[in-house]
Amino acid sequence: MQRILSDQLTRHTGRTVRIAGWVHRRRLLKSVAFLIVRDAAGLAQVVVTDPAVRAEVEMLPEETVVEVVATVVTNAAAPGGSELTDPCVRPLGLPAEPPPFDLYRPDLAAALPTQLDHAPVALRHPTRSAALRISAAAVAGFRASLDARRFVEIHTPKVVASSTESGANVFALDWFGRPAYLAQSPQFYKQLMVGVFERVYEVGPVFRAEPHDTARHLAQYTSLDVELGFVTDHRDVMVVLRDTLAGMLDAVADRAGGALGTLGVAVPAVPAQIPAVHFSDALRIADAPADEPDLAPAHERALGEWARREHGSEFLFVTGYPMAKRPFYTHPDPARPGYSNGFDLLFRGLELVTGGQRLHRHADYLAALAARGEPVEPYAGYVDAFRHGMPPHGGFAIGLERLVARLTGAPNIRQVTPFPRDLHRLTP
Repeated sequence: MQRILSDQLTRHTGRTVRIAGWVHRRRLLKSVAFLIVRDAAGLAQVVVTDPAVRAEVEMLPEETVVEVVATVVTNAAAPGGSELTDPCVRPLGLPAEPPPFDLYRPDLAAALPTQLDHAPVALRHPTRSAALRISAAAVAGFRASLDARRFVEIHTPKVVASSTESGANVFALDWFGRPAYLAQSPQFYKQLMVGVFERVYEVGPVFRAEPHDTARHLAQYTSLDVELGFVTDHRDVMVVLRDTLAGMLDAVADRAGGALGTLGVAVPAVPAQIPAVHFSDALRIADAPADEPDLAPAHERALGEWARREHGSEFLFVTGYPMAKRPFYTHPDPARPGYSNGFDLLFRGLELVTGGQRLHRHADYLAALAARGEPVEPYAGYVDAFRHGMPPHGGFAIGLERLVARLTGAPNIRQVTPFPRDLHRLTP
């Protein structure tokens, strides 16, 4: 008999079926026992009246893996509207050792450090697994949106020979006796691949050796990177980002509706045109000093409130960041060279995406590095490619965990990350 999942029970009313999963909860009443079995699709209620079967169920602690063969009957009060009667219950392993918290309760009461210490079982809780389902749906929407626009998925190295993008903020390692580093992003490679496919994207890990100990930072996170050629300027990139983000959230609503319901959250609308403000205006709106070179978290929160109040939007583009705070490969604004053709996208008052137009002429790269007093040699394999003809191009990168945390209202990014890596944590 083929196993079915809990959400398929209603299709088999009156039939004998086989399910399998984890003992989620046992309720042992005087004349009847209820066994709640959890599988990948949800919960199934098993009604036990036979004394011999009841005795077996009493010996099966929560989280024991079991198989149940029983008859499906309709019961509007049961999970999914059906329950299982006259069961035969068979353990598929030894009785489980209960975890240090109750997974059957609506809320996972354990403190976050305890959850992270016991992540393999904490992630089984519906509220934790729901966030991961939303994450998976967002990635599926990301890929589908870009595939439909003739982007090509690429896979770039995560071990590189030079610490080039942010100086010391890299993880060093030994590569067969030679120094190497974990890649901070696929930036250089995705630009080079524009010369091959014109439009590319990647889903992959990135590594930042920045000693942040905040609720919004990780040392390893998943970056959704995009690069496209033949742009006029950064505004073409912003249009692609807007459409990609809308596709991602549509996919979340379509593929992860149950997970959204579990967490009690709704997908926000992405405006047909996301409001945008120049960096200099953003400082004024946020009541920040006019010479501030970047936006602090408090400024981002103020801008998020302004966008909701003035535009009814959860999203806001901030364009034209000062060149001094942007990477050397960023294209300056031709009309205001001190500012960049770059942008950030804020989501609910938090930076979610960084992007912009890149330099595409070899001479401009040499000049940009010289202006910053940096040697060309560490960048040679990257910069030399621009000798051979590259179109005007640009791109962006979305932090997946930050998106999901903001979408679900999680106060800490670690709550939506299965096995976070940060300043303090390398296990489990």
